[in-house]
Amino acid sequence: MRVLAIDQGTSATKAVVFDDDGEILTSVEAAVTPRAVSGGGVEQDPEQLWESVLLAGQDAIARSGGGVAAVGFANQGETVLAWDRGTGRPLSTAISWQDRRAASICAEMAPDAAALTRTTGLPLDPYFAAPKMAWLRRHATNKGVVTTSDSWLLHRLTGLYATDATTASRTLLLDLESRTWSEEACAAFGLEGMDLPTVVGSAQEIGSTDAFGPSLPLSGLSVDQQAALVGEHCLEVGESKCTYGTGAFLLANAGARPFASSAGLAVSVAWQLGEDASYCIDGQVYAAGAALAWLQRWGFLGRAQDLDEVAASVRDSGGVSVVPSLSGLGAPWWRPDALASIDGIGPGTEPAHVVRATVDGLAAQVTLLARAAAEDLGHPLAVLRVDGGLTRSRMLMQTQADLLQIPVEVASSQHATAAGVAALARLGAGAARTLDEAVHRADSHVHYEPAISAVEAADRLAGFERAVARLTGTANTTIP
Repeated sequence: MRVLAIDQGTSATKAVVFDDDGEILTSVEAAVTPRAVSGGGVEQDPEQLWESVLLAGQDAIARSGGGVAAVGFANQGETVLAWDRGTGRPLSTAISWQDRRAASICAEMAPDAAALTRTTGLPLDPYFAAPKMAWLRRHATNKGVVTTSDSWLLHRLTGLYATDATTASRTLLLDLESRTWSEEACAAFGLEGMDLPTVVGSAQEIGSTDAFGPSLPLSGLSVDQQAALVGEHCLEVGESKCTYGTGAFLLANAGARPFASSAGLAVSVAWQLGEDASYCIDGQVYAAGAALAWLQRWGFLGRAQDLDEVAASVRDSGGVSVVPSLSGLGAPWWRPDALASIDGIGPGTEPAHVVRATVDGLAAQVTLLARAAAEDLGHPLAVLRVDGGLTRSRMLMQTQADLLQIPVEVASSQHATAAGVAALARLGAGAARTLDEAVHRADSHVHYEPAISAVEAADRLAGFERAVARLTGTANTTIP
């Protein structure tokens, strides 16, 4: 069964057509341009998001020669906008998941934080959708509905008003156990009585669309990172993946029952099939590819593809530490106010030392997330499956294996999110009986083993944690 998978991301929309065997027939990418605004804001033009979905999807189908039988759609997750249900017209810009302007709302709501986490599985942080929804209501418009971007795009594609359970679980408004909107959570954010979209499953025919040419059923829905969890075939409890894109996102399969993380991570719906759901724990590095873009903008790095050459031109970071928290620190710190830092600069510091330290900082943050996940799971991760554009960097991937002290398996395709939502669409359209059958997992094409001792890894990780402690003014945050 041929499937069109749409992956609407932060910096681009990707459209991939998969054949019956899960092989890629064609892949098209349409760029989108987030815009930084004062006060920690990051916005996107909703119409540009829509045009990118149309252009990429139509082009992918045309290049594939037709024969597509279903569509899967993955989305950014925590990006929100206000819009008119009658006309489909946006009433605000799209407030990106990277936007931190709702930090003041979260600070006001601090007394509600513990109760919200117990209900929704999420820490109270402006990264998630509800604080941004409340911010929009206060500062932009009281008109229309305010939803995550997927609901608006799905409305334009199908005419329906819906979101899937994985995306709903990223809002801070969903009761994680019942997978229904929580009246208490809505009231806490001042969103009581708001018209929220219908929550649907991850693999079911919710409607049809003719936006890409022929009328096609839309039968797979997911937030992007959960789709990548499926695409990396992390279907058993404890299996984990990390996607390295604009940010880096580590998710681990946590099984069929929701729980509250004891290690500062978020707990969300991994997928919902019929009335049954699986859950995942996750942590976020908000600036991964975004950190490299910053290095390029300020002349530390010429081109992204030069990362390995520049980083390898020095033996180590030369005592420089970089905490690349350009959009605040996520799990396990949850410090939206934290700014990026570069310290340890001396007379002999070269630009390459800063580049090398950035690689180390990215890998260290992911390692701390993996340790937190291990605490929640009750056992260490055995292997980390990885995907995304930054996995092309051998330096970053080797550093990641070194600090983790476990193997790192790089996916053979950079389209794990698309592959995951394609599998859900295949299952939802009845072309597979189980999720395992629907996923076509290719062997990893690069395998990295730790090349340093556990003692050296612990020492390097402790150095990064000291840098975080200096930045945040907190005690050492090592997770045992």
